Amino acid sequence: MTELDNDAKIETLALRALGATLPRPEWTHAAHFALALWVLRHKPAQGAPEAFREIILRLNAFHGTPNTDSEGYHHTITIASLGAARHVLDRHGLEEPLERVLAALMDSEYGRSDWLLAYWSRELLFSVEARRGWLPPDLAILPF
Repeated sequence: MTELDNDAKIETLALRALGATLPRPEWTHAAHFALALWVLRHKPAQGAPEAFREIILRLNAFHGTPNTDSEGYHHTITIASLGAARHVLDRHGLEEPLERVLAALMDSEYGRSDWLLAYWSRELLFSVEARRGWLPPDLAILPF
């Protein structure tokens, strides 16, 4: 994960995402979590579900990604991912560099892009209802 290997790079990515100028190729799985960690630590009000939704919607608009019932913003995935980021962030001290928190997160189960399928069935997770609003997992209880 060399592209996000220090706090300055994470902050730059976060500010570009918040400003809706982050190029689509840089909007990776790790970048989603880097943004979440940075926001939760430095702009906690923007880590609230509706505020974070707006961040992603603006970024999707910049990328030309439509937000429909089948693509773009997905509320259940976003809320679960914010919960995972908060869980890992809370396990580290406030002084722990975000680069180390992000590395720990990416080395955990959450670092796999399919981690949600341990908690949600594919059918439920990719339903229109889960995309539009929060649906709790149907396979296992989240550990946070």
